[in-house]
Amino acid sequence: MNAAVFSRNEEFLSALVRLALRAGRVVMDVYATEFAVSEKGDRSPVTEADRRAEAVILEGLQVLAPEIPVVAEEEYAAGRVPEIGGWFFLVDPLDGTREFLARNGEFTVNIALVENGLPTVGVVHAPALELLYAGQPGHVFKAKVDGETLADTVAISARAAAPPLQVVGSRSHGSPQTAEWLRRFPGHGFVSAGSSLKFCLLAEGAADVYPRHGRTMEWDTAAGDAILRAAGGTVLTFDGAPLRYGKRAQAEDTDFANPYFVAFGDPALAVGLARLPDAATS
Repeated sequence: MNAAVFSRNEEFLSALVRLALRAGRVVMDVYATEFAVSEKGDRSPVTEADRRAEAVILEGLQVLAPEIPVVAEEEYAAGRVPEIGGWFFLVDPLDGTREFLARNGEFTVNIALVENGLPTVGVVHAPALELLYAGQPGHVFKAKVDGETLADTVAISARAAAPPLQVVGSRSHGSPQTAEWLRRFPGHGFVSAGSSLKFCLLAEGAADVYPRHGRTMEWDTAAGDAILRAAGGTVLTFDGAPLRYGKRAQAEDTDFANPYFVAFGDPALAVGLARLPDAATS
């Protein structure tokens, strides 16, 4: 089965949902304990939840689609990075580790399929909040989670922008640069959210803009990006180009590192982005 078929196959999406739910259960098992925290080479925190959830996802993807390579956060940190082609998976087993450590619930399990540089299928599961978002072309939804079962599933879509705009930003990684950029939207509202839930708020029509002047990696953004795109939104770099995936041998950054970007629920908001002042990149 080629990537185009995967990205439009609802049973494939359902399989990814089941994997995310299983990984979420593992995350919550660790969350309920006095877990230890260690530090990776980039000084970011890591817990047993990250490692155990990633193992669950990797095992499941090997069964589901053994021909598709997987780039996963903890595997990458350990130096295990596969060769990638036109399509590959991106996995963040615990996006928002700082939220996990703060025990505020706003952490997620992220699984995405990338096709020709763009994410086409995504699942974002927030196990502590008992929420799950998933999307692929033509099918995007939000659901409550009861154990490893979905309930109250509803189709979602991004909304048409109208003032005052609602901006969503990082709970743990805000910046003065973002505050300055947002001056172009006078009177906007602002809500903080952790992890890839920011993309999901745009995808369900609860917010309009998410600017990010801060470091992210592709596994942080791909699943939420896929869901937002399926819901009608867009994610662009600050020069107006689509945020792309599979970035290797970057002159000024590591493999799979993202430039700064801005996500829009309504693509009409992005018109003229490259001509706006302060269009910073990383």
